[in-house]
This record gives sequence, structure tokens and C-alpha cells, in this order.
Amino acid sequence: MKRYNLVNNSLGWLCFLIAAVTYLLTLEPTASFWDCPEYISQAFKLEVGHPPGNPIWIMMARVAVNFAGGNTELIPLMVNASSALFSAATILLLFWTITHLVKRLIVRDDAESIPLTKMIVIMGSGLCGALAYAWSDTFWFSAVEAEVYAFSSFCTALVFWLILKWEARADQPHSDRYLVLIAYVIGISIAVHLLNLLCIPAIVLVVYYRKWAKTTASGSLIALAVSFVIIGLILFGLVPGFIEMSQYFELFFVNTCGMSYNMGVLIYALMTIAAFIWCIHSMYAQNSPMKMKVSFLLSILLSGIPFIGESMWIPVIILGGLAAYLWIAKKIPVRVLTVVTLSCFVIFIGYTSYALLLIRSSANTPMNQNAPDNVFTLSSYLNREQYGETPLLYGRTVNSSILYRVEGQTPRPVVNLTKPLYGKAVDGGKDRYVNYGYKKEYVTTPELNMLFPRIHSSSHLGAYTDWIDMKGQPVDATVYVDENGEPLQKVTKIKPTMGENLRFFLTYQLNQMYWRYFMWNFAGRQNDIQGNGEVNNGNWISGIPFIDNPRLGDQSLLPDDLGKANKGHNVYYMLPLLLGIIGLAWQAFTSKRGIEQFWVVFFLFFMTGIAIVLYLNQTPTQPRERDYAFAGSFYAFAIWIGIGVTGLWMALNGLLGKKSKSDHSKVTAIIAAVIGLLVPIQMVSQTWDDHDRSGRYTARDFGFNYLNSLDDNAIIFTNGDNDTFPLWYAQEVEGVRTDVRVVNLSYLTTDWYVNQMKHPTYDAAAIDMLAKPADYAYDRLQFNYFFDPDTTKVNALKSLEQIYDARSDKNGYNLPMMKYPNMYVPVDREAMVKAGRITEAEAKVADDIIDFNMMQDASTARDGGMSLSKLISLDMIATSAANGWNRPIYFASTVPTEYYLGLSPYLRSTGMAYEVSPIREPNGMTGVNTDKMYRNVTERFRWGGIDAVNDGKEVYLDETVRRMVTSTRSSLYDLAHALTVEGIQATDSVNIANNKAQAEAFAADRYKKAVTVLDLMMAKLPTKAQPFGIQLGQQTAELYGTLAELTGDKTLTDKALAILKGELDQYTQNIVYYQSLKPWQYLTLPTTDRWIDQHYYLQLLQTYSDFGGDAETFMQQAADKGVNFNRQASFLSDEK
Repeated sequence: MKRYNLVNNSLGWLCFLIAAVTYLLTLEPTASFWDCPEYISQAFKLEVGHPPGNPIWIMMARVAVNFAGGNTELIPLMVNASSALFSAATILLLFWTITHLVKRLIVRDDAESIPLTKMIVIMGSGLCGALAYAWSDTFWFSAVEAEVYAFSSFCTALVFWLILKWEARADQPHSDRYLVLIAYVIGISIAVHLLNLLCIPAIVLVVYYRKWAKTTASGSLIALAVSFVIIGLILFGLVPGFIEMSQYFELFFVNTCGMSYNMGVLIYALMTIAAFIWCIHSMYAQNSPMKMKVSFLLSILLSGIPFIGESMWIPVIILGGLAAYLWIAKKIPVRVLTVVTLSCFVIFIGYTSYALLLIRSSANTPMNQNAPDNVFTLSSYLNREQYGETPLLYGRTVNSSILYRVEGQTPRPVVNLTKPLYGKAVDGGKDRYVNYGYKKEYVTTPELNMLFPRIHSSSHLGAYTDWIDMKGQPVDATVYVDENGEPLQKVTKIKPTMGENLRFFLTYQLNQMYWRYFMWNFAGRQNDIQGNGEVNNGNWISGIPFIDNPRLGDQSLLPDDLGKANKGHNVYYMLPLLLGIIGLAWQAFTSKRGIEQFWVVFFLFFMTGIAIVLYLNQTPTQPRERDYAFAGSFYAFAIWIGIGVTGLWMALNGLLGKKSKSDHSKVTAIIAAVIGLLVPIQMVSQTWDDHDRSGRYTARDFGFNYLNSLDDNAIIFTNGDNDTFPLWYAQEVEGVRTDVRVVNLSYLTTDWYVNQMKHPTYDAAAIDMLAKPADYAYDRLQFNYFFDPDTTKVNALKSLEQIYDARSDKNGYNLPMMKYPNMYVPVDREAMVKAGRITEAEAKVADDIIDFNMMQDASTARDGGMSLSKLISLDMIATSAANGWNRPIYFASTVPTEYYLGLSPYLRSTGMAYEVSPIREPNGMTGVNTDKMYRNVTERFRWGGIDAVNDGKEVYLDETVRRMVTSTRSSLYDLAHALTVEGIQATDSVNIANNKAQAEAFAADRYKKAVTVLDLMMAKLPTKAQPFGIQLGQQTAELYGTLAELTGDKTLTDKALAILKGELDQYTQNIVYYQSLKPWQYLTLPTTDRWIDQHYYLQLLQTYSDFGGDAETFMQQAADKGVNFNRQASFLSDEK
């Protein structure tokens, strides 16, 4: 076996090396979009990120930061590299896992050596499965960026490999140490991601199959039931139990004993550690059964395992039953109790890493999400309460609404009060916690509740209908009940049928959001555009026409940017899938041990895949693809891909017959291994280009661009991940524009975030506001209603004083009522000029007030009030105005208009942000501050390396980056258009009469700058890297044409024609593809695609003709390519 071990170890490390080199060569050199900038910032300064936190990952990433040597530009590279190395280690463990499983199936347990033939098969299986997973789409994506999924995958692989190591040594002394080590890895992985718990069913099955001589189907089911109990005890007992016990200690030692915050937690931790040590010592000493029993019960009590649910009877029953068993049992199962105690203890040790969040949050770090500086806020943080709750087994459906109880003449929502809520006192006195209420569970329309509710989100009604054409069934639904709970009023509402419910589950949640991702990895991927059920975006493909074309239309006609020229277009011809099916089939039917292995791998596959689908209960129209959540399931299938080499070898031997099997076995082994290795080679030939992020700096540079669009000491309102996290990264890691205060409007709905805005960070002063912590603490102003308001227009500060007053919620509804929603902010022109907000020329045309009539704002009028986020953002603006406009205030250009507070006419673009100013746009839309924006764009903007394609370099831009490119182009077009309009207006009859020479010079300058901006856009954001968005190409060409007429520069006309010709060539491919689709396929196309087909293409052609292009020649060429212009003309006839 020495030779086998040497080869197995060597090839395992070779897989590690191949994977590591792959990932390091394709590594993102800096931050990428979504959560990665936030994670890098966390790692650099040990800050607190979004729930439920990942302290172990933070500490591991902080180790990687040290290798940057103080160079801030290398920090993201080092953190990204740590993901690459953890991912490579995952591949190493996968190789050893596959070789272990195959060896146990084809080599006798008592064999002293392994023949070369079987060695080839075993190693070929390991290499095939490991490399297939290494080069798979989903796993590679997370391996080259700062994300928790790389480390989480490593923990999953490590746990599964360790149980196999235990399996091989289960009869040896001290083999239980592997089980304890597994518990420890699970403990630390909980502080990274809870996915690791889903390995437990596979682990328990391995233990059952190894320790029980006679295994049965019923025994396997019992083992699975035990595994689910273990998951439940950890997930609903141990994990929240630690926190619940610490809360009891914290309340006692802070409120009763007068100690400072978190002293109770510290005392609890020390007592729990002491109890575990006592129990472990008692178990090993075995000199006092009473000590063993008492110490074990005390350890279980302090661990919090019995505290499942809200009822205090549950821990009493659990502890009572456990005590009864220990005292009644004739013999104490010392070995089992020791393993249980050690396992709980090491999980506790891993879980104590969350103390990092308590410590760092108490230090008020600049990024301190949810401010978990005490165990009560930490509990909310760990439970992800800010994201709301989703029904799983029974609950509301899409048209459910809150049930109201009429008390007297006042309707109030029906709520169930559960656990008490505690928070820090805000009165500035000594440390203490106050009970500010109880957690509320709102009761919804009972008649609309159903089992297994998959269609549950009221905000996605249209999307549900799009997916399954939901009709539902009418139900008499209760709206109001009397004080005794009897219905007072019912209305007819539509409830999804169980058939529709299951159809949505199968069609969207299972097929679209799991099997599609599975097929991406093992069959092929159409393109990297997020799919929502249409035939041309984000589907799985095989590369085999008779499989793909009936589903998706003729894929050979797919436009280049959606097909062969899209780097996300990957074709595997289903080879990994077929090899995996061979592997699972052979494993399942080769022997009793094989079927046992199959169930182990299957439950790893199921629990990390389909079980997650069941748990997530996802709504349609997700903001991004979610394949990363299922990496563990794809890991399990990669095991079957590796075993498929062995199954292929056995099949080849079977085809040759028994007589010649021994003669040709070595040959068939080589053939099977070579075929197996060709599969991952085919995969990497397809996946390299769309996973190579080297040379891409877009997230970092676009974050810089947001900040560099702002004046000094600015406040910028952002909203989502991609307009917030890159800005935080720029400030926290690279120290860029630390004078700016970034305010995320989504977080501004919480009291902890409003509090943080009152603290200075780096070079940014605290934000002044009228609100005090006591005004909005404990969710008092979470939503502020307009009920019978006074429509008199008042100063915004007066209106804010009224809503902040403690009496604002003293009414029949006990809800905060905003009396004056019609507000204004006065404009002090002199102060604004002095502060640099406007010029003296602009002051002459500035409005006297900035209008905030919330009754006329579409979103607030629709909602019937203002959220805390809108209230505080209004407060910040009004207070800044009262302070002489000392802080310029901006909205990021990506913030939805519903957050603008009706300020659209007063917003002017300065680059990637809109500045609040008293200059009203007459059309009621946002405007452009041309001078500021031109300076920012030409002097301060960075371009993320996108223009490297002009030098022949390959830079991969995924869909998120391409969206940002389109957004930036739109901003640049708006600037060029505004400059052109200013030039035209300067030369109108009035200005010409006043000073013709000056007006013409000004206009010439405006036109020159407009051309400069357009040329800059074409050079820095070339269409070779990313085609124009819909209409933007036509608009850009038209603007070039207009400027050609205004300046007499005919080269600009040539540029316009070149753009239009490029657009026509691109969309000709689209039209040919659209024409090839069957009617049902055509109906799945997004609205934009159908608009291209029915309107935009002919508009482009008309514009091309208007600018002097040879439309007839083009139409002939397009017809030769397959465009049916009679069909296109029919759309015009239909309009008429």
C-alpha cells in the first residue's frame, strides 16, 4: 500500500497545484461587485458586515491581508487569493474522497497491494472528478473573489473527507477523535455559513453503515431520522441556545448586579467552559458516576441545547428526560457521552468566534451593520431578522393581508406577542437594558393560508402569474374580526390552488433555480445573462441541436452577443452529466457497499441542493443568479463524475466479455482514464474565458467614480449593494475620499444605522439632524402615517418637530401620525453661493424654496406615509439647509426615483450622482450640472481597465459589470446632450441680440466639450467590450449627427453612421433569430427583445437612411442573411 499512498498523495497535491494555478491566474485583482467589497473591508479592519456574520472567515482573511505588506492596493488581491487557495484545498480533498470511495468498491479490504490496472482506474477517477469540479462554472466563480463560499466549500469537503478517514479507522483506538474534529469543523463553519450542517445526514449514514454489521433500509431511515434530530438540536437548540443562555446571564448581571454591558456574557462563557472541562474530566476519570451525571446535565443546560422554541416547558422536559435516563440506566454510556460532550464543547469554541463581533461593534467601527454590541442585538443579527420571515410548511399566500380586530370603532392588527425585546437604554444613564415590547407575529387572513406555501409574496403577484399563468380560486377571506375573534367583514380574494402552488415549485424554484444551474455546470450554458424563463437568456444548453433547438430555438442563429461571442457560452455536450450518471448508476448497483455509498453521496447531494431549494422558498425575479448556494450539491455530483470513470472501465470490460477481460483490463483502464480526463479538459476549454477576471478593475474604479462625482465633505445617498459596497471599499481599504459620508437608504430604516450617522468617520464629520436617538429608538418611527393631515405648506423642520414629538403616536391607533406632509426647505441664496453649492449666476435663477410636498410624491402618496429612511434623509437635507448648506447632498445615480422625496426637478447630475440644488428643471426631470460633471468625467473618472480591449487584451465583463457600463454610458450621453442643448440655447435670438460673439464662443465651447465626452465614452467604454444598450446607440449617433450640423464637422457624421451601421449589424442577428422562433418561444422573449423586433430595428434603419447611409444596400445584405422585411413591415401595419 505504500506505493498506492505515495501515488494517491502525490496526485492529490497535483490537483491542488493545478487548481491553485488556475485560480491565481484568473484572480480578480481587486474588489468585485456584490458582497466582495464589503468582505474585503471587513477583513482589512475587522469590521462588522451584513447578517448573519462570518467571524471565522474574517479572521482567516485578516491573516491573508498581512501578506499585502501594507500596500493597500494588494489587500484585495491577497484576500481573493485566500479564496483561491481554500478552493484548491477543496479540490485536493475531493480527489482523496473519490479515490477512497472507488478503492473501497474495487479493492478488497484485506488487500496488501493494488494492481497497476486498478491503480490507473482509481487515480483516473480521482483526477476526472476533482478537475471537473475545479473547472466547473459555479465553483470557479466563487474561487477567484473574496466570498465566504470558498471557505464554506472547503469546510464541507473537509467534514466529508474526515468522516471517510474515520470510516477507514473506526475500529482503531481513539478513532472518536475524528468525530470530535468533525464537530469542531462544523462549529467553526457555523461562523462562516450554515451550509455545513447539511453534511450531517451523510455523516450519520457513514457511521451507521460502518458500525452496524447488518444494515437495512429501515435502519437507514432511522439513521436519517437521527441525523435530522441532530441538525434540529444544533440549528434550533445549540446555536440559538448559546445566545439565549447568555441573555439570561446578561440581564441578571447588568440590570440586577449593576455591572457594565457584556459582563454577563463573559461570566456565562467562563462558567460554560468550566462546566465542559469538569464534565470531560469526570468522563475520563470515571471515578464518580454522580459527578459524570451532574456535570453532563450542567453542560447540556449551559450549552442551551434544551432551549428550543419559546416555551420554557421544552427545556424542562428535555432535561428531565435526560436526567431520568442517566439515573435509570444500568450502565452509563461513557464513550457516547464523552463524544457528545466534546462535540458540544468544540462547537461552542467555534461559535465563540462571534465574540469578535461584540468586541468590534462595541468599538463603533465605521462599518458596523446592525450594531451587534450586545447579545440582544446579536441575536437579531444572527437570526437575520432584518430580512423578514418566509413561510415554509404552512402560512400565508400571495393575496394574504393582515387581519384586523375592531375594538370599539378602531381597527387594530391582530398580533401574537412572543418573546420580550430588550435594548440598551438611550437615556444616557448607567448601563442597563429596557424591555421595549415583544416580538410581534402578525396574523394574516386565515382562509388564505395553505400547506407548503410556495406562492407567498404579495409584491410578486405579476411575476407568479407570468411563470404559471396563475388563476387561483375565489375564497371568502376575513378582513375584520370583532373582539371575540368572530368575522365582521369578508371579501372575495384569490387563493392559489395546490396544483398551481406545486407547479410554481417545480417550474421555477426547482427547475429554474436549481436544475438549470446544475445543467450549467454539467451540460453547458447558453450565456451569462440572467435568465427569467425566456428562451434567449441564461438557459442550459448541451451543444447538441436536437436537444437544444426544440426548447430554445435554433441556437446557431442566436446573436453573437448572446451566443458564441458571449464568453459565458459554454458547451460540454453533456459529457460531465453522462459520466456522472454512469458513476451514480454503477455505484448504486455494483454491490451492497456500493448502494450504501450511493445513499451517502445522494444525501450529500440532496441536502446541499434540493433541500436548500425547499428551505429558501424563493420568489421570482431574484436580483442575481443564485447558483453559488448549491456548490455543495455540485461537489457531490462531481464525486459521481469521478466514479463514472470506474463505471466506464467496468462497462468496457463487460463489452469485451469474460474471457478477454483480464487480457484487456489494463487497456480498458487506460481508455477509461483518458476519456475521463478529456471531460474536464473540454470543460476548461469552455470556462476559462468567462472566469478569467485578471486585468479587471471595474468595481473599484466605478466606486471611485461615485465618490469623485462629489464635492468636499459631501453626503451621498445610496441604496443597493453595488452602489454602496464599492464606495465603502474605496474609503475603508484604499483611503479614497474619506471626507464623504455614504448613507445607505435601505439601512436608514433602522435606528442603529441612524445612530451611526451621528458619529464622525475618518475625515467625514457626523451628520447633523434634528432627530435624537430617543425620537426613533425601538422602531417608534418605523413608518409615519398621513391620516387626516393639515395640507398647509410649512417649513420641513416644523413638520419634523411635530413627528419627533413623543405625542405624535398618542392617538386612537397608537401610530405616529405626520400632521404636515406638505413641506418646504427655504433657500438662502447667499449661503449657498458661499458654501459653493451654486454659482452667483445660478443664484439669480434659483427658487426661493425647495418643495417637499409628500402628498404629491407618488411613492409616499401610494404608501400613505413616510418610512424612517425617508424621514431621516429629509431631516439631513433640511438640517444642512438650516446650517447654511454646509454639506452638499447627493443621490447616487442608481438610486430608484421613489427614494428622491419628490426632488427630481431639483437634482442635477455631477457624474455618477445627482446633487440637490435649488435650480429647478422646467420639465420636472433631473438635470445636469454640465461644468461640474465635465470636470469630474474628464479629470477624475477611472475606467476599470475596460479600454484595454482597444489594445487587443481580453477583459471579461460579466453581466453586472456590463450593467454598470451601460449606466455610465447613459450618464455620459446625458452630459453630452446637456452641453449641446446649452450651446443651442446660447445662440437663440435673445442671446445673439445681446452679445453675439460671446454667445457663439460659448456655444462652440459647449459643442467641443460634447464631442469630447462622446469620444471619451467611445474610447474608454468601447462597444467591442460591451455593445450599446437599447436606444443608447441610436441616441449617441443622433447626437453625433446633430453636432456635425452645428459644427460643420463632417467626421462626426461618419462616426454617427459607423455607430448606426454597427447597431444594425448587431440587431440583424437578433431579427433573424426572432424570426426562427416558434410562437410559444417568441412569447417568452423579454419586452425589450420584442420591442427591438417590432420597432427599434426599423427605427435604426430609418435613422441610418436620414444620415445618408445606403439603406437599400443594407436591406439587401440583411435580406441575404435571412431578414424578412415583409414581416418587419407588418408590425408597422399592425400599429396603424
